[in-house]
Amino acid sequence: MSPGGQERSDQGLTSGGPGGRAINFRLRNIPLLSRVGADRADTLRTDVDAAVAGWADALLLRVDRRNQVLIGGGRVVLGAAAALADAPPVDAVFLGRLHDGRHVWAVRGELEPPEGDEPVEVLDLRRAGHIFDDVSAQLVSTATALLNWHDSARFSPVDGAPTQPIKAGWGRSNPLTGHEEFPRIDPAVICLVHDGHDRAVLARQTVWPERLFSILAGFVEAGESFEACVVREIAEEVGLTVTDVEYLGSQPWPFPRSLMVGFHAIGDPEQEFSYNDGEIAEAGWFTRAEIRDALEHGDWNSRSPSRLLLPGSISIAREIIESWAAQD
Repeated sequence: MSPGGQERSDQGLTSGGPGGRAINFRLRNIPLLSRVGADRADTLRTDVDAAVAGWADALLLRVDRRNQVLIGGGRVVLGAAAALADAPPVDAVFLGRLHDGRHVWAVRGELEPPEGDEPVEVLDLRRAGHIFDDVSAQLVSTATALLNWHDSARFSPVDGAPTQPIKAGWGRSNPLTGHEEFPRIDPAVICLVHDGHDRAVLARQTVWPERLFSILAGFVEAGESFEACVVREIAEEVGLTVTDVEYLGSQPWPFPRSLMVGFHAIGDPEQEFSYNDGEIAEAGWFTRAEIRDALEHGDWNSRSPSRLLLPGSISIAREIIESWAAQD
């Protein structure tokens, strides 16, 4: 990236694209997994007595080994925590507090259908995030991220010693040295490249079936800003030089522990694509009309014969694409 491009990205210069047309746009909706429906109540993670005192009336979210949960009526099924044990098990994680004051914990384990006749389904975030209410989206996203981290963090990265959960599941400690570790998050950028008018870039990864397209994404490297990562990743993946990098929003993506940070940027349709890192099989510039048509045909799960099949609503990619396509 040229020094001028770096300066424009760092300063957030977005006065307009080619021809002077304004290029700013916002996400129309909060990404589905970014919704907030419960109090995270972080003070209770270190107030052990208060957390334990709330266990008797607390609710429990069970997440199985495939990160699936029970869903009924658009809500995640929560059981009685006291039915599991008299106190929080060592591997339980504290998720927060509902509006009525009840605590919510999560454990990894077999799913148990609730009492009564309410129909329930076994689903996960990828398949059911779009039907979750705000509380369910937050609880399941947090539980999935925390439990996935615990599954892979049972030994100290410093000396290999076994570690133990602390702070209501929000940390792990080496009992010999006292060294503490906290949940790891891998940030990744995801960016819609457009020409400042009515064309945008969509691409297909080599491992994806034909017709499945999305916007470009990649993990942030050590010592790199989000904006610099956008420029680098797009150059590596499709060979385009982009400018006017602007933040849109973010969304947790606990598969297993990512945070997707959304942007849009300006590219030149006259510049040829080059697939430099081998991740992208094909890319193209698509008009707003073409993208609107693809959105109307559903998503990746659709049986539509549409030329394009775009990501589902659970992904921030969908929200970014829809928000851009809705521009006049």
